[in-house]
Amino acid sequence: MEILIKALQLIMSLSILVILHELGHFIPAKLFKTRVEKFYLFFDPWFSLFKIKRKDTEYGIGWLPLGGYVKISGMIDESMDKEQMKQAPQPWEFRSKPAWQRLIIMLGGVTVNVLLAVLIYIVMLASLGEEYLPAKNVKYGITCDSLALEMGLRNGDKIISVDNNVVEDFLKIPAEIILEQATTIQVVRDGKAKNIIIPTGFLNRLIRHKSTDFIGIRFPFEIADFTKNSAAKKAGIKVNDKIIGLNGKWMNFYDEFRAEIVKHKSQTVNVAVLRNNDTLSLAVKVSAEGLIGIQTKAITNYFIFKKHEYSVIEAIPAGAVKAYKAIGNYLKQLKLIFSPEMKAYESLGGFIAIGNIFPSDWDWVAFWNLTAFLSIILAIMNVLPIPALDGGHVLFLLYEIIVRRKPSEKFMEYAQYAGMILLLGLLLLANGNDVVKLFR
Repeated sequence: MEILIKALQLIMSLSILVILHELGHFIPAKLFKTRVEKFYLFFDPWFSLFKIKRKDTEYGIGWLPLGGYVKISGMIDESMDKEQMKQAPQPWEFRSKPAWQRLIIMLGGVTVNVLLAVLIYIVMLASLGEEYLPAKNVKYGITCDSLALEMGLRNGDKIISVDNNVVEDFLKIPAEIILEQATTIQVVRDGKAKNIIIPTGFLNRLIRHKSTDFIGIRFPFEIADFTKNSAAKKAGIKVNDKIIGLNGKWMNFYDEFRAEIVKHKSQTVNVAVLRNNDTLSLAVKVSAEGLIGIQTKAITNYFIFKKHEYSVIEAIPAGAVKAYKAIGNYLKQLKLIFSPEMKAYESLGGFIAIGNIFPSDWDWVAFWNLTAFLSIILAIMNVLPIPALDGGHVLFLLYEIIVRRKPSEKFMEYAQYAGMILLLGLLLLANGNDVVKLFR
């Protein structure tokens, strides 16, 4: 069921993005009286699931969910319709229009994707505001997985800054370390300031790390609920009890308890709990997985979050700024991908990776935030100067505008072939990485 929900969210999100992207090409083409022969959601090699013709345009849904397209008359595109290009140019064809009109048509899809992201952010900010956890409010410090420990951090460190730049939102610190290719982290450890120097070449390991949460939040261990057939509940532990020790070893935080309890799989342990003002010691049977069937209280119970409320007027520039920052962050990710030292291309993901970013339960807030981010990704990827993408056509149009001469149609044809081969290779690499990760 979890896979189905993720898949449905992915298909719905991509469908919205593809339709609006292609609409961005379709509308200016129609405004400039350019004939659009096809408007398709998904690709339709050999056959389509649905199609209907209205005037000069066939609208349809293909069976191959890898995107969508509009086929514009008189344009060398992925359809590779060379027969049409052998005919004399017609007034309604793309190739007969002025270069500035063709440029607007080609940039239409990217423009719509960026505007869509801005619109989503505006609506989300105006309706929900923006909540975040200030780094200074993480009063108990951090938890570290094995990689963070190797990097030089320690459980309980309080992060002050990254490369001496304060990061206000604690949850953005891991991304800041990776995207800015940080070299130092400033922390307070045992009441003293300390400068952590990130080892050379460590960012590559962070990128390839299975979990992005290599830095977590330390918090006390209070019981919120129990799992079915909970051993802790059977032993007499109650909701709101605070666990403070295990087998005579005192501890204040959840991460300390987890690190200790896994050492006692399939054993009976003495768990010390604080109930009101009383300290109790209860014998609890630990499962073979190192669990006792308890759920902790949410971190919102321990930390003060900040929330910025926006009026509709305030949300407009704030939404535009948020989209601008998202574009900047994604460009930094692309820079990492093309860095030989980082080898981030090994972490490229295809449809499985994209689908996995959606939550396993349907969450409209998460859905629209992810759709906005995917819209920005689609815009940036399409504007890359690669033949077969919008950016490739834009590159050739800019060449034409500058030198006042079109590239030859034969050159455009070969460039289109080269671009399609490159894109196919990237598609195979990304989805191949997904398959390899499934078997690791």
